Order: sequence, then structure tokens, then C-alpha cells
Amino acid sequence: MLSFLPSALTGTLSLILYIINTLFWFVPVTLLAILKLLPLPGWLRLITYLLDGCAVAWISLNNLTTALFTRISWQVTGVEGLTKKDWYLILANHQSWADILVLQKIFNHKIPFIKFFLKKELMYVPFLGICWWALDFPFMKRYSKQFLQRNPHLQGKDIETTRKACAKFRFKPVTIMNFVEGTRFTPAKHLQQQSPFTNLLKPKAGGVAFVLGAMGQQLHKILDVTIFYPKGIPTFWDFISGKVPQVTVNVVVKPIHKELLGDYNNAQYREQFQLWINELWQHKDQQISELKKGSE
Repeated sequence: MLSFLPSALTGTLSLILYIINTLFWFVPVTLLAILKLLPLPGWLRLITYLLDGCAVAWISLNNLTTALFTRISWQVTGVEGLTKKDWYLILANHQSWADILVLQKIFNHKIPFIKFFLKKELMYVPFLGICWWALDFPFMKRYSKQFLQRNPHLQGKDIETTRKACAKFRFKPVTIMNFVEGTRFTPAKHLQQQSPFTNLLKPKAGGVAFVLGAMGQQLHKILDVTIFYPKGIPTFWDFISGKVPQVTVNVVVKPIHKELLGDYNNAQYREQFQLWINELWQHKDQQISELKKGSE
């Protein structure tokens, strides 16, 4: 609607509205977080749904800002049949901070509010920590190989602790998000890794296995998401300032088979799981190559 404005003005106005929207919803989320401290099961259930409602409204207003200041042609496939009453694990490639806005745009009101696994230490980040806790972002505690070698009695304790923290999701649908590469794709990182894939960094199988190990019995389906920008990978500023004319997102729903659940410390399971994630990534790499050819 206002995409005719100069890109610098578009980006500035978009950013201001994103900030105002975030500050506005921070107040009710903080107040509800305080009320969440009352240990009453029925009360906690009500507060949890109100908090998720605040998060969905925050995303909806961000999406409105995007629609107001940009003219993006969205090419999205595979979201038909998704429901807010199911449990999902999103596995996606990662190229830009704009990816998060893209995922929120295409999945809002279609699946449960998207949450990320966070390191337990992030719980103590000022302001954000209380919001993440209130919104039930799962916090994980992972031990390094060196630490476990010195303390073998703690083997598997990190999974057990995280699994207990995620027990609440048995009764409330949730979507867990994982950027499998662990970082944004850049040509420099691609070269440094000597990645065997043309368009992707190496997938970090251990992180995905950890999520499935902690929540595999609760998650029902995998959403294999491929994000592609036909005119080149944008920066976050490019996205909010109207410089992205088209976004392509392909979603494939996959079942979570029992073979994907196991102990990543087990050599046989680890080899099997790494094979599965690499095959998934090989297919995604080929898909992006085909999309590139189609956009030339």
C-alpha cells in the first residue's frame, strides 16, 4: 500500500512500527508472567493461552506492517491442512534474519505459536528472559563432551532435564523451530566449512537429535521448510524497506518415525540419524538449485 515510498523511509517507518508493537505487547506479557507464578493448574492453563494469544497478535501486527510497506509476491506451497491443534517440528534452511519474519508470516494462525529451544543461561537475560519463560520457550541444558568425560554419571542428564521441562507440551499443542545449519548461510561460511552442498551449510544433526530426544514423544510431524529468495538473499533491512519483490517457501509435512528417536550418544543411532539428516539436506539443496534455474 505504501511501497511507493523511498526505501529508506519505508524501512525506518517499518522498524518504528515493529518496535512500538513489541513494546506494546511487552507490558501485558510481563503482567501475565507475574500472574503465571500462581501455582494453580486451571489458572496456569488460562494464562498460558492468553500469553500465546498476545504472541500471535504481536505477529499479526508485524505482518500487517510488512503488508503495508512492502509489495512481496508470496509463493507458498504445502501449508494446506495444517492445524493449530497439532504438534510440529520445523526444520528450515537459514539465510537471513528476514527468515524469521517469513516463517511468522506464512505460519501465523495456521499452526501453534513457534518456539525455539534456548540455552538455559538465556533465562536470565533482562526483559527477554522473562518473556521467553512466560511464553514457554523450552530451555535446554547441554553438557559438552569434555564435561561428560570428566563426569560420566551425568550422561543423558541434559536430555532428562529438558524432557521434564517440556512435559507441559503433552497437553498443549506446540511448534518447535530449528534452523538446522545453526547459523545463516554466507559464501564465506560455505567455503570455510567446505560444505558438500551447493546452496546450504552442513546440517547440525546433534541439535535436531537433541530436540527429538527431548520431545519426540510429544511432537507428531516435521515441517520440512525450504526458503528461497529469487532475487538474492536479502538483509533484514532489505526486507523491511521493500527491496524484496518475491519470496518462495515450500513446506513438506513428514511423519516422525520411531527410527528418528534415540540416544545420540549411541554410535549406531548417530550414524543412522546423520544419514537421514544429510539425505533431507541433499533433497533441499537440489530443490533450491531447481528454484534458482526457474528464476533465471
